[in-house]
Amino acid sequence: MNRVHVAYRVLCMLIILIATLTACTSASPGAAPLSASPSAATTTIGMASPTEEVATPEASLREPAFYSRSYRNLFREYLGKTDGEVQQKLNATWQHLFYGDDENQRVYYPVGDDMAYILDVGSGDVRTEGMSYGMMIAVQMNKKEEFDRLWTWVRTHMYQSEGPYRGYFVWRCAPDGRKLDSRPAPDGEIWFATALLFAAHRWGNERGIFNYHNEAQRILDIMIHKDDEHTGLATSMFNRENKLVVLVPGGRQATLTNPSYHLPAYYELWSRWAERDNDFWTEAARASRAFLRRAAHPQTGLMPNYSTFDGTPTIDPEHKQFRFDAWRTLSNVAVDYAWFGADPWQVEQSNRVLQFFLSQGVDTFVNQYTLDGKPLSRDRSPGLLAMTAVAALAADRQYGEPFVREFWSTPVPSGESRYYDGMLYMLGLLHASGHFRIYFP
Repeated sequence: MNRVHVAYRVLCMLIILIATLTACTSASPGAAPLSASPSAATTTIGMASPTEEVATPEASLREPAFYSRSYRNLFREYLGKTDGEVQQKLNATWQHLFYGDDENQRVYYPVGDDMAYILDVGSGDVRTEGMSYGMMIAVQMNKKEEFDRLWTWVRTHMYQSEGPYRGYFVWRCAPDGRKLDSRPAPDGEIWFATALLFAAHRWGNERGIFNYHNEAQRILDIMIHKDDEHTGLATSMFNRENKLVVLVPGGRQATLTNPSYHLPAYYELWSRWAERDNDFWTEAARASRAFLRRAAHPQTGLMPNYSTFDGTPTIDPEHKQFRFDAWRTLSNVAVDYAWFGADPWQVEQSNRVLQFFLSQGVDTFVNQYTLDGKPLSRDRSPGLLAMTAVAALAADRQYGEPFVREFWSTPVPSGESRYYDGMLYMLGLLHASGHFRIYFP
C-alpha cells in the first residue's frame, strides 16, 4: 500500500474519531441522537467467515470498502430487511436466472459435462458481456462449478488463437459455438480479468485454464501490449497515450470510447495485483475518473453510449444519447466511490443523476433519454432501475433510498428481455446488499 493510501486511511480514522468524541462530549441524557434515520449497517467480510458491524451513520465518514473490508447493505440500512430476507432474495434470483424455466426465466444453459453459456435471449447469441457477467455473479455467489463451465465455454469457443485479433475473445458467438464476428469488445475482457482474479483469490488456482491468476494476467497483458504486434488492424484495448479504454481495438473505433467500459475500481485493483504494468493501471484508473467527469451532462448527470476521448458524444444519432450501454455508468461511478472513496465528485454525480430520475418519477422514468433529459422511449427497464439502486451507494439518502425501495419491490426479469435486464438486476442486487465483494490475495 503506498503512502497516499496510508495517509488516506489515517485521515478517515481521525475524522471518525473526532466525530465520535464530539458526539460523546456533547450528548446528554435524553438528548436527540446524531441522526434521526436508522443507523447505517454494513456487511463485514473476513477471510474466514462474515461478521456484522455497525458503521458510522454519516456516509462521508465511512472508510472505503477496499480498506475497511466492509460493504453497505442498503436493504437493511434503508428498508430494515433482515440478513435472512436479503439472502433469500439473492438465492431466489440466482435460481431464477440460472436454473429457472427454460423459456421465460433462465439465461444460463449447460452444455455437456463441463460447459455452459449465458444466452442473449432477444438476439439469440452469446456475448462476452453476458459470459463475463455470469462469471462475476458466480464467483460472488461462490458457485465454482458454474464459473468453470462458463469459462470453459469462453476459452473453447470465443478465444482467438490466430489472426490479427489473436489473444482476444470474439464479442459474439452462436449458441453452438460458431464465431459470428472477429472483433472483441473491451468490456468483456475487463470483466473476465477481474472475475478471474477474484476466483484465484477465493478458490485458489489449478492447472491449465483454471489457473485463474495466469489467465487474468494474460488478458491484462494483451489489453495494453497488442500494439507491439503491429498487426495492421488490431490495436491495444487501452490507448497507450491517454490510458483510456477504446470502443473497439481496431480502425476508427479505436479513436472512440464507451463510457460504460470505464471501470476505474477494477483498474485500481489491477494496479495492485498485476505482475507488471502496475503504474499503467494506476494511471488508467485516474484517467477514467477524469474522463467520466467530462462525459457526464452537467445538469442531468447522464452520459452517452459512445463518445470521443474528451467526453464529447459521438455524432452517431443512436449512440450519442443515454441508452442501454450508458445505464452502467451509474454503477461504475458509485462502486469506485464505495470501494476507494476516490473523488468527492462521485457523490455529487450520483446525487445529480438520481435527482434527474426522481424528477421523472421513481416508478415512471423510462429507459432512454437525450443527455439533457428528453425521453426517447416509453419503456421502463429493471436493469436501469438496478443501476439507480447501485448509485445509491454514493448518493445521499434522500436521493438513493427511493430507488432502493423501488428496486426491492421489483420482480426478477422474465421473458424475452431477461438477459440484459436480468444480469444487471443480479449485479445490482449483489452490490446494493453488500454481497458484491473484493476478494483479496
